[in-house]
Amino acid sequence: RNPLPTRTHQHQPTATMTDMNILHTVGKTPLVRVCRVLTEEAKANNVRILIKLEMQNPGGSIKDRIAKNMLEDAEKKGTLKPGMTVVEYTSGNTGIGIAMICAAKGYKCIIVMPQLPPFEERYIICRMFGADVHLTAPVKGLPGMKVYTEELVAKNVDSFFLTNQFYNEANPKIHYETTGPEIWEQSGKNVDYFVTGVGTGGTATGVGKYLVEKNPKCKVVCVEPTESRVHLGAAHSPHTILGIGAGIPANFLTQLAPDQPYEEGPRGHVSEFLSATSTESIEWATKLANTEGIMVGPSSGATFKVAMDLAARPEAKGKTIVVIAASHGIRYTAHPLWKEKKEEASKALPRPPNMSKDADTLLWDSSTA
Repeated sequence: RNPLPTRTHQHQPTATMTDMNILHTVGKTPLVRVCRVLTEEAKANNVRILIKLEMQNPGGSIKDRIAKNMLEDAEKKGTLKPGMTVVEYTSGNTGIGIAMICAAKGYKCIIVMPQLPPFEERYIICRMFGADVHLTAPVKGLPGMKVYTEELVAKNVDSFFLTNQFYNEANPKIHYETTGPEIWEQSGKNVDYFVTGVGTGGTATGVGKYLVEKNPKCKVVCVEPTESRVHLGAAHSPHTILGIGAGIPANFLTQLAPDQPYEEGPRGHVSEFLSATSTESIEWATKLANTEGIMVGPSSGATFKVAMDLAARPEAKGKTIVVIAASHGIRYTAHPLWKEKKEEASKALPRPPNMSKDADTLLWDSSTA
């Protein structure tokens, strides 16, 4: 008897994790506990400190979440169409996120930011993603960037789309839908304090709303520069904490209590506004890198400093504090955060290098510098 004929099957590839594109990697960032960096007061109070590592988004910051959602929300509504140019004014991280998402989706992109040396990395990263960058006069601040950008879009109303991060409801919405639930589940459904910096106010609005719904006793704490306490009604002055402290109250936080003046005390679901100085933000960002291996930017140094202030309070004993680490420290090499190490590196790595055949084998030891 002839054996039964075998049936050959044409190989049909199946979708796997490797078939995801870059857009699928936004969000679901880790939440980690830190212990070595804690102050003695925090340790004595047995406070549990958790950091949400938003620098592990593909574009390197929490702003990837809102960039993706603002574009996809506009696509669904039909206000962003193929062939259009996406425009945004930004202190940098949102611009990078938008430039990355635009590259992945095939949109042209224009990012508007101030012409300041600490923005060097933001400029070159946006350019690497293919975006055009328009630099505005620093003295005109955020209001100047806003006016320039709105006028630019008005002149090209049929072909330009303004994401408008400070006013676009897709910003806090994505934090309510993703960042908040992630934190709640990753923390074991145990969050007593939530600490975040104030840029657009989207994180505090979206995440804060979600966490307070889950735990009405949760304290939402917003952080701004000590030099720019506009959310307490104080005047703005220059500072170096990039990403927060734009100099004007955040629209989303204003909308939490539209008729309430900015002053000490709670605002909507935000319990209080605390602060860190530019120097303190660098100090704590450096401590996190040196003692926990977590490299963060200056705004994350500021939020962690405030977390330590909270952890020292008697009422924080045994509580859980969640802190947002918005971006990676490697993005700030033109910032004072890296000044000391860059000065050391310039001495350690002279130009031109020592190529003498008679040179000692060891030319530099940082421990004895």
